[in-house]
Amino acid sequence: MRDTRESRLLLVLLIATAFALITVDIRGGQESPVDGARQAAAAVFGPVENGVAAAVDPVGNAIGAVRDSGERHTRIAALEKENAALKAKLGSDDRNRNRVRELDSMLKTAGAGQYGIKGAEVIAIGAAQGFSWTVTIDIGARDGVQRDMTVLNGSGLVGRVTTVGPSTSTVLLANDPDFTVGTRMEESDELGFATGQGDRPLLVQLLNGKAKVKKGDRLVTFGSQADKPFVPGVPVGEVVRVDPAGGGLTRNVYVRPYVGFTKLDIVGVVVQAPRTDPRDMVLPQKPKPAPTVTVTATPPAPDGGQPGQQMGGQAPVGPATGRVERKPGQPAQRPAAPPADQQAGQPDADQPDQNQQPQDQGATP
Repeated sequence: MRDTRESRLLLVLLIATAFALITVDIRGGQESPVDGARQAAAAVFGPVENGVAAAVDPVGNAIGAVRDSGERHTRIAALEKENAALKAKLGSDDRNRNRVRELDSMLKTAGAGQYGIKGAEVIAIGAAQGFSWTVTIDIGARDGVQRDMTVLNGSGLVGRVTTVGPSTSTVLLANDPDFTVGTRMEESDELGFATGQGDRPLLVQLLNGKAKVKKGDRLVTFGSQADKPFVPGVPVGEVVRVDPAGGGLTRNVYVRPYVGFTKLDIVGVVVQAPRTDPRDMVLPQKPKPAPTVTVTATPPAPDGGQPGQQMGGQAPVGPATGRVERKPGQPAQRPAAPPADQQAGQPDADQPDQNQQPQDQGATP
């Protein structure tokens, strides 16, 4: 459309008409004269608007999603971080509770044996030298640790200190093939030497080839000269298998150690030996055997009733005397008369026997 005088005049008229209609609509309120035209326009253009909105909304939603994606990503990242922190806290709480239990058990063991210990934490598994069964603990020479000291935990013997640094130490575990410790059997006091076999039970060679050993017997450390490298009385393990006696000078038994060497955490280094040998005092008490339950079966009565059961509401009759037992306050009952067939063959106690002759009768004159 060209910009001419007529077009400008038409535009001014249209604008003036629009303002006039708006003014009339506002002043009319609910009874506006243009209300009918508005409803007609809504009926005509409503479906068109719905169709256009249906076509345009996905595009608008996609644009809004792209615009909000950054904020949502930040929120998701914050939630994931918070979730990870909660999981770590829960895990640390469980671990702390487990460590408290281990520490409490170790202190009880040390108290029973009167061992002076230094608590330590396992910070590494294995050592730089070879593939031996060793662990590294977080205390060393600064804490009073020396070479060839006994290491234990709440379960029993862990190993001995082999290398000492300023702040760390290396412990050779009791299941290492190069580990050997003197042992003593509980109760029988049979002596032997236990050697580690990795993840298999300890091999114990008893000095007495005829020693009587059975499955379930327990062993403790015998102790060393000047209590190094081993103090006496530390629990070692329990016998799980005994080799048959072959007439040799020694006898082999296999012992399952009390300590789980693959899950060590809190341990204690014995820095002060006990004044006296604790013997078997550090071993846990054996569980008491369960009481034997004895069941007594009572045979039924001859008449098929239960023992002591009253038949027909009458009092029970004693089996030996035949007397009628009565309850307190119940009148006494006479014994039942014998049957007629028994009465015919029995003499009356009040009538004398017709066939019996009197003993004091005199001779006939």
